[in-house]
Amino acid sequence: MTKKYKFQSNVYFLGAFATIGGMLFGFDISSMSGVVGTQRYQDYFHKPSSSLQGGIVASMAAGSFLGALLAGPLGDKISRKRTIMLGACIWIVGSIIQCASVNVGMLIVGRIINGIAVGLCSMIVPVYQSEIAPKDVRGRIVSLQQWAITWGILIQYFIQYGCSFIESNAAFRIPWGVQVVPGLILLAGMTLFPYSPRWLADKGRDQEALQVLADLRAGGNQNDPYVQAEFKEIQDAITFDRTQAARSYLELFRHPYGRRVFLGMALQSWSQLTGMNVAMYYIVFIFQGAGITGQNANLQASSIQYVLNVVMTIPAIMFIDRWGRRPVLLVGSTLMALWLFLIGGLMGRFGSASTFEGNTTTTWAISGNDTASHAVIACSYLFVCSFAISWGPVSWTYPAEIYPLRVRSKAVSLSTASNWAFNFILAYAVPPALEHIQYRTYFIFAGFCVAMTIHVFFMYPETKGRTLEEMDDLFNSGVPAWKTHSQPVSHLNSDAEQVKMQQGHGGEKTEVEAVDRSAHVDSPVPAGHTLPGERNTGVGHSGGAFSQRVSPSVPTGHTLPGEHNAAVDHSDSAYVQPEHHLETK
Repeated sequence: MTKKYKFQSNVYFLGAFATIGGMLFGFDISSMSGVVGTQRYQDYFHKPSSSLQGGIVASMAAGSFLGALLAGPLGDKISRKRTIMLGACIWIVGSIIQCASVNVGMLIVGRIINGIAVGLCSMIVPVYQSEIAPKDVRGRIVSLQQWAITWGILIQYFIQYGCSFIESNAAFRIPWGVQVVPGLILLAGMTLFPYSPRWLADKGRDQEALQVLADLRAGGNQNDPYVQAEFKEIQDAITFDRTQAARSYLELFRHPYGRRVFLGMALQSWSQLTGMNVAMYYIVFIFQGAGITGQNANLQASSIQYVLNVVMTIPAIMFIDRWGRRPVLLVGSTLMALWLFLIGGLMGRFGSASTFEGNTTTTWAISGNDTASHAVIACSYLFVCSFAISWGPVSWTYPAEIYPLRVRSKAVSLSTASNWAFNFILAYAVPPALEHIQYRTYFIFAGFCVAMTIHVFFMYPETKGRTLEEMDDLFNSGVPAWKTHSQPVSHLNSDAEQVKMQQGHGGEKTEVEAVDRSAHVDSPVPAGHTLPGERNTGVGHSGGAFSQRVSPSVPTGHTLPGEHNAAVDHSDSAYVQPEHHLETK
């Protein structure tokens, strides 16, 4: 590719289009939330009990759990790109089965198959996005995943709202059948997209990796200093990775990856424990409890919530790389706890035991008090806004960026699987909870929001501004999470400037040579060389947090990830290691 703005090399276009995989998740959420309260659905499927309805909804999450686990090894083996395409194919099959459902069993099978597709795509799309995006906009690119989910919810909901006026079973079959369309678009579009440059480099396809990186960063110019610096950093990381043990799921729970794997899994689990997706699945029941009666009025009130979900995700996309991850998570969970406590308190104070024809789930509702009803609805809207601007986008961004390449695909698959495990549990458990403990359900989710606020404050370091290859520095530094906002930012820009200066002197090579790394796979790095991503402590770190050796297991004479050895002669490479003087505030 030679044109800088060709669509195959525009990271915003690539990242946005790939999120159609996330849109499938949104479509599936709305595929049930808009029909569970309609008379046609209730009559055709014989008014499913609260437990059975929970099972129908949860079946998608069960399939997604399996899909997320499969996506890890598939992403490594067949590539991130082909895994997305496989997910699109499976989605098409599942949507056809759902549309043709003649009983609850067939509906559940279709939703499980759709769930496998959603699990594949929801796991691998953020990985693909993070590996093609520059560090300065990585949060913005990956956040598009959440925005696509909100668009999927909104589009499918309005399709269902329009079809709700159809006086036949087409009221729910048309929305389920329409789901085939985004799957076809995703499948066709991904055939034109590039592979992840980091996946290509990991497979030894260095020249292809360099060209893709050059296309994404510099309009195809392989000699661009930034491209050379980033490619060298990727190569160094892979060389280091190949000196380590074989990749396996068991390795993920050992030092030094165990802590990060736990953080990624916990973050995705917490995102479900906010109660947001439960609110999306069962919004009809929730608004019935708030006193909104009548199918049309309920659907209209619900649509407002979905619009707010889309609109309020935009500020997060625009500013996540400026605000950082930690502040967004902390403010979001604090606000969500507030709104949930208010919803539970208002419903407990002004509600009473109630019954609704054809609905055994809603057993507590506000009636005859418009002020209290409006207050509950307002708090529900504010809750959605608080999630959309915070945990929605960051819960996808953070796990996709904190792992090294050697374990990234498998580690993110575990994180995403945790999301779907809790999605399954909550989707199944919430209808009985609304039936039996009623408004107290909201207090439980509010308590979860308080707990996640504390967890994030003490355990989650700030990741903004760092390259994927620099995350080892961050997590091995020993700096408390609440102080990481003041840590040095990425060195990649200064590395690129050094390459540019060297090129200006003439005589040095101006292309990054493809490195034959096969000799390093089973042998240690020679004494005096540096391991990727780390600088020698003698390079003049003036007391910074990264000036200490991070791991005692590396042999004497080597340096750790994030350090350069100033004594190494790099005169045969276009990439010259600069000296850094990093200080903490």
